[in-house]
Amino acid sequence: MKVILRTDLKGVGKAGTITDVSDGYARNYLLPRGLAQEATQGNLTQAAAQKAAAQRRDELQLAEAQELAARLQSGPAIVRAKAGERGKIFGAVTNAQVAAAIEETFGIQLDRHKIELSEPIKTIGDHVCAVKLAHGVTAKVTVRVAPQ
Repeated sequence: MKVILRTDLKGVGKAGTITDVSDGYARNYLLPRGLAQEATQGNLTQAAAQKAAAQRRDELQLAEAQELAARLQSGPAIVRAKAGERGKIFGAVTNAQVAAAIEETFGIQLDRHKIELSEPIKTIGDHVCAVKLAHGVTAKVTVRVAPQ
């Protein structure tokens, strides 16, 4: 029996794929639990429409992520911190402070977990950090640490 999978099933296939399974497995397990639906002509056209809509949505999100990356790379985000005479900061600049500086500078709210600092920022000056956006798009943001 041909079925369209609604969820990923180990050993069977991924969601949205059309798979040929035994009649008993489909009737007794997949269909009653809502894990799959029978591959009728109407269900196939509906699945194709959903797949096309998901692809358009993914393309739109990718374009938005690339535009956001370009905006983030356009200039530095300024973080103010207390520093000593030789340019060492008391403590370190965290990714939460970088997220707040990005929001203040660019007007973009980012989750602090998406900001990756390669090493703790403990000196005044320009530092580069990576921001992970949707669909594998990564932006390099310059963080300018200035004394208070």
